[in-house]
Amino acid sequence: MRKLIVSCFLVGVVMNVNAQNYWKKNAGKTAKVVLTNSKANEKMVDKGVVTFEQFGQPKETDACIFVAPHFKYQKLIGIGGAITDASAETFYKMPKNKQKEILDAYFGKNGLGYTVVRTNMNSCDFSSDSYTYVEDNDTSLKTFNVAHDEKYKIPMIKEAQKAIGNNFTFYFSPWSPPAWMKSNQSLYKGGRLENQYYQTWADYYIKFIKEYEKRGINIWGLTVQNEPMATQSWESCIYTAEEEGEFLKKNLGPTLWKNGYKDKKVMIWDHNRDLIYQRATTTLSDPETSKYAHGIGYHWYETWNNKTQLFDNLAETHRAFPDKFLAFTEGCKEQFNMDKIYDVSLGELYSKNMLNDFNKGNALWTDWNILLDETGGPNHKGNFCFAPIIADTKTGEVFYTYEYYYIGHVSKYIRPNAQRIGSSSNRAALTSSAFMNENGQLVTVIMNDSDNDIETNLWIEGMAAKLNAPAHSIQTVIL
Repeated sequence: MRKLIVSCFLVGVVMNVNAQNYWKKNAGKTAKVVLTNSKANEKMVDKGVVTFEQFGQPKETDACIFVAPHFKYQKLIGIGGAITDASAETFYKMPKNKQKEILDAYFGKNGLGYTVVRTNMNSCDFSSDSYTYVEDNDTSLKTFNVAHDEKYKIPMIKEAQKAIGNNFTFYFSPWSPPAWMKSNQSLYKGGRLENQYYQTWADYYIKFIKEYEKRGINIWGLTVQNEPMATQSWESCIYTAEEEGEFLKKNLGPTLWKNGYKDKKVMIWDHNRDLIYQRATTTLSDPETSKYAHGIGYHWYETWNNKTQLFDNLAETHRAFPDKFLAFTEGCKEQFNMDKIYDVSLGELYSKNMLNDFNKGNALWTDWNILLDETGGPNHKGNFCFAPIIADTKTGEVFYTYEYYYIGHVSKYIRPNAQRIGSSSNRAALTSSAFMNENGQLVTVIMNDSDNDIETNLWIEGMAAKLNAPAHSIQTVIL
């Protein structure tokens, strides 16, 4: 017992010495500040540098963001958005110079630095029409054909892939199996996958992967089913946690492995935070099922039944399954209104979710549609939504919402394989998260969504830099 106490003491001493040495080297160093300030209409403006000076024990009256670089947590897989039918159709309705502008805005060296792309297998609500890749009742899947996607989706995905390069991380999600495989004989309004078609549906995923990879699009991963508890008026399919587990264990998982796709990252759930813990603990309770699952996907729409997002459910799920990554796979602001595209609340919604998600263990963050038109579509069920970039297909104009800039304060500066480090805020109005990039850059993002300016301190192990956090602003500090 005495040896254990001495060992623990020595570890503590070493950590403390390392921390002191780290900040002895960084004393007097400066950090770059990039600010978006809605009141001043400043968007990702370089505000120069701040200097770190000695700052001992903070008082409770000192507003602070505390960062502890030697406490390391999950690594970031990447950040990005979805190229749906709607995004791709809108993209190709725009003039060539605007297409280039949009690609550069997301994937170019001066853009948001997106590395992740999600798409839909078969149609979803953000498609102009409903479709599948096979003819009715073709149980052999001989008629499987992705010609539908070759007009818009595949070309845009390939453009994104070319711009991203080696960090390209692409995954897909199904909204519904073909109607003839389902209990309600419809792509819409839920229904369930009939047991007799479990293997046929598993083979369908393989066909999709092969067809896309034949076209040079490497698939990193997939989710089992988009929103498996949502009975929607558009494409949807219901799985209980047990049903999803059975399908993964007996059909989808073995079929992927048998076809040489053991490396494809399979994510379960892919729905809201409200049920994530129940779904994960039920579906993954069987080791034979769990071995096929790499991650747990989720969305942010639990607010339909709650006043706020349930971030703590992520933390509990992450504690239960530290070997599975958490993946935010979809979120957007619903009920599109062109008159509100410049509301700062759109950006604050995104940063509130991104920063809290990362602090609770998230490793992959994917926005919904990267581009929509002047109606918030196209959407064949009238479920119109906001996107970071809105394109007016009638005038050729491109509009950047605060969603775009607030996402950028994270995605542009925190890069794939960055590791989240210890951080906290002592003011409810200041939300923050911190990461260490592979090159040693320490990046802290701080959002003030209150109506008041706040003078704060970025405090790192006895050193601090004074910052101004204007009302309704977000800033990134790069050390």
